[in-house]
Amino acid sequence: MRRREFITLLGGAAAAWPLAAHAQQPAMPVIGYLGAGSPAAFASRVRAFRQGLGEAGYTEGRNVAIEFRWAEGQHDRLPALAADLAGRQVAVIVAPGGVPAALAAKSATTTIPIVFEMGADPIAMGLVGSLNRPGGNLTGVSSLNVEVTPKRLEILHEAVPAAAVVAVLVNPTSPTAASQLRELQAAAPALGLQLHVLQASSERDFDTVFATLLQLRAGALVVASDTLLATRGEQLAALTVRYAVPAIHQSRDFALAGGLMSYGGSFMESHRQAGVYTGRIIKGDKPADLPVQQVTKVELIINLKMAKALGITVPLPLLGRADEVVE
Repeated sequence: MRRREFITLLGGAAAAWPLAAHAQQPAMPVIGYLGAGSPAAFASRVRAFRQGLGEAGYTEGRNVAIEFRWAEGQHDRLPALAADLAGRQVAVIVAPGGVPAALAAKSATTTIPIVFEMGADPIAMGLVGSLNRPGGNLTGVSSLNVEVTPKRLEILHEAVPAAAVVAVLVNPTSPTAASQLRELQAAAPALGLQLHVLQASSERDFDTVFATLLQLRAGALVVASDTLLATRGEQLAALTVRYAVPAIHQSRDFALAGGLMSYGGSFMESHRQAGVYTGRIIKGDKPADLPVQQVTKVELIINLKMAKALGITVPLPLLGRADEVVE
């Protein structure tokens, strides 16, 4: 071989080396995010999820990609969205925002790892067999939202003791609606309260709910735990302001937007932990070996501005227990 031909051949091979090395780089892992709500409603939760991912060493666009699917509060859309993500063979499916998203993801795949985030008991919902050893392809984070629904009634009664008739707003399509109602109805007699159940399966029902609430002459409102109701906290707060209704909700967004009170688990903490678990699974951890994390932090937010507008004097002991007071 002539020297010139050899140099040309060597130069061509050297030029091909970077291309070959680039071709052999592993593809960026893709997370499928199955959102039960809308991008706007979940914005702060997604930020917390990305924070958790970052703590695990992953940044969107740098070493991981996220494909979002949004049900826009319509639970019947979740199974098709979950099936779409499973069909794309994503590395992991994240199912935040409650039981419906987790159940839809579980039905879509038995092999792709799933990280759920919810306020209900994942064992009671049939998602895992044990909190310590979930088994199967699911694990995740559970916060105290469904369990503390009766406590919301108690706190509301403490703030508005003159209200003998209290309305309860539930989403009838929620898998936890029946259990929450049973707990509330069991707690009401000891507090001397009469409950009226109102239902909303979409935000289109909200105006009717509040018109009915006025007809019933209910003195206060408890909003049950549910993805739809949780992610519409600001909208519900505006309605309680318009109709001058003392109410308590699970999400801090409700109290910060003008509602009287909120009491529930920290969504930011549960979504952050879901991000951490997602990163660990991408690194190779198996869902079956990752214990379900339980967020035990519960926040009480009281909006004193709304209390004054309603003519309510919040008892000092209750104010003292508040994690945050809006003035």
